[in-house]
Amino acid sequence: MAYKFEVYKDKAGEFRFRFKASNGETMCSSEGYKQKASAMDAIASIKKHAPDAALDDQTK
Repeated sequence: MAYKFEVYKDKAGEFRFRFKASNGETMCSSEGYKQKASAMDAIASIKKHAPDAALDDQTK
């Protein structure tokens, strides 16, 4: 199994996505979106803009 995004509807009827690791564990999840297209746009934005994202460790 490869890494993947899952799009789903929550109990409130909003669209959300989660990013899952190859072992099936959820690594992160999104806020709720009223429109499915908005959730899909957020996924596309992450794929486009985040491959070289910097780490801002604010615990130091």
